[in-house]
Amino acid sequence: MSIPSPRYALYAAPATSDPLHGFAARWLGHDPDSGESFRAGVPGFDAAWLDRITAEPRRYGFHATLKPPFRLADGRDEAALIKALAAFASSFPSVRLPRLSVEALGSFLALRPSQPCPGVNRLAADCVRRFDSFRAPASAAELAKRRAIGLTTRQEAYLTEWGYPYIFDEFRLHFTLTGKIEDAGTRQRLLDYLRNATAPLLGETLMLGELCLFRQASESANFRVLRRFALAPAED
Repeated sequence: MSIPSPRYALYAAPATSDPLHGFAARWLGHDPDSGESFRAGVPGFDAAWLDRITAEPRRYGFHATLKPPFRLADGRDEAALIKALAAFASSFPSVRLPRLSVEALGSFLALRPSQPCPGVNRLAADCVRRFDSFRAPASAAELAKRRAIGLTTRQEAYLTEWGYPYIFDEFRLHFTLTGKIEDAGTRQRLLDYLRNATAPLLGETLMLGELCLFRQASESANFRVLRRFALAPAED
């Protein structure tokens, strides 16, 4: 039986020195940089329920997706990916995000910017295009999973060509905080809690000064930060 190869992803994440990094690690129960595990506790919410609704985002670590998880294509290796990322990051300017706030995206909760940010949209699009040669084609099972939720014609075209439907004009920056919360009242209560808890951590802007390479060693493992690459100074 063949052993599945690791998966990689290009993510945006706050610096480890940013208080938001520490809060998110404790909230999700996993620090993707250190590997440390936590158990969240929130008054008024069952601990086991919180563990369940943070299980999916915990697996990926606190992040905003720039290029979604992929396995390396034949003839490509981790060292070459790291070298290419270092060169790319050194030439791409840091991005200043508008103020973030916790919002409901359908049935899950995430941090979203308060207004559009063309700089991060360009970063995400460039990551998708420039590193697609490192991506092995998506498996039939991965494609079926994406299609199961229903895609538009454009999203289907992106999925077919690029292996992911939510890119380019379909891209919406978000830092996921929960999985699906079906009950609207419970979702609103947790939304209120997270807004209050994160408000002191969120300034008027968030500087994204690093491009993060995450790696998942096996199917059952959490994603971990393999390398952080400093972006170039922000443009005036």
